[in-house]
Amino acid sequence: MKFPNLEEEKFLWKQGLNFVVGLDEAGRGPLAGPVVAGAVLLSKDFIMKKEFTPLNAAKRQSASGGLFNGVNDSKKLSEKQRNYFYKILTNHKDIEWGIGIVSEKVIDKINILEATKLAMQKALRQAQGKPKRNVDYLLIDGNFSIKSDVPQKSIIRGDQKVISISAASIIAKVTRDRIMENYDKKYPQYGFKKHKGYPTEFHRQRIKEFGLCRIHRMSFHSS
Repeated sequence: MKFPNLEEEKFLWKQGLNFVVGLDEAGRGPLAGPVVAGAVLLSKDFIMKKEFTPLNAAKRQSASGGLFNGVNDSKKLSEKQRNYFYKILTNHKDIEWGIGIVSEKVIDKINILEATKLAMQKALRQAQGKPKRNVDYLLIDGNFSIKSDVPQKSIIRGDQKVISISAASIIAKVTRDRIMENYDKKYPQYGFKKHKGYPTEFHRQRIKEFGLCRIHRMSFHSS
């Protein structure tokens, strides 16, 4: 089985591009809730650490080794693993990161693709920090580009290939899941804690029974 690696980042660092950001999203497919993007900035001077041991993953080490052993596309990790990696990634002194959140109301206005791009732009701005860091290159999961003066490369299934993108996918997924768990407390009849707003049969049945609530994406229910 192949795992994400640092080859894309290393190639760019060798070209003199010191600050590389990976971008990914969570929540393009759900019927409810926001779309959330994550951004992870890795610099040329980033030193791989050895203190990182993945949960139950002795044979699942990423090709990069060190700190990122076991980091993968968030969809390929258990909830426990995602939360574990999220804590490390968002607290590590050598990693800059950002989150961008675009609500279901904005999704309905501009469509999910444009909302995803907007979320990535927001995540990028946050990852650049204050004072603003000059990012040299963007690595984006998918087959689209975002509005930015920074050079960029889109990589289909990048979350399964590129470390900075897979790390961003974890941050985005955990953030969105926690948002939906909070919504579950406000709208317990829909079971958002369990399915996070995705179009499961259970979710569809609850919509038929209770109708749509405030956080449902109205444009996703036209058919």
